[in-house]
Amino acid sequence: MNRIIYRYDIKPNLDETIALYSHCTLGERRPITDKKRFQAMLDNANLIITAWNDKELIGIARCLTDFVYITYLADLAVDDRFQQQGIGKQLIREIQKHTESNCKITLLAAPQAVNYYPHIGFQPHLSAWTLGELLP
Repeated sequence: MNRIIYRYDIKPNLDETIALYSHCTLGERRPITDKKRFQAMLDNANLIITAWNDKELIGIARCLTDFVYITYLADLAVDDRFQQQGIGKQLIREIQKHTESNCKITLLAAPQAVNYYPHIGFQPHLSAWTLGELLP
């Protein structure tokens, strides 16, 4: 049986993070081949919770937060080999442990995870918007 350890006090290095994203569907939608950009994504996140199986990174919650009002959960990734073991849910619990009790968590679900979030208590929000290019 695996003993998973959750950490908030370290940021994983670029190579182990790319390896994790490569072993889950999130890697298809993140710039894992653009190492400079991907490193900046790690460097600029101000709350990263990781899940480790011994010394192997198997899960990550990469967040931008003010710690009191809102946390944007930019990435929730769990290695395919370790999915359906409650690791994603525990990563979210760890976010809650490191933010104020009434701090909301907001996210955009990956297509494969749309049904996961309602299952663990998230509510849909119909007025979310994204902008991916410069305004004209």
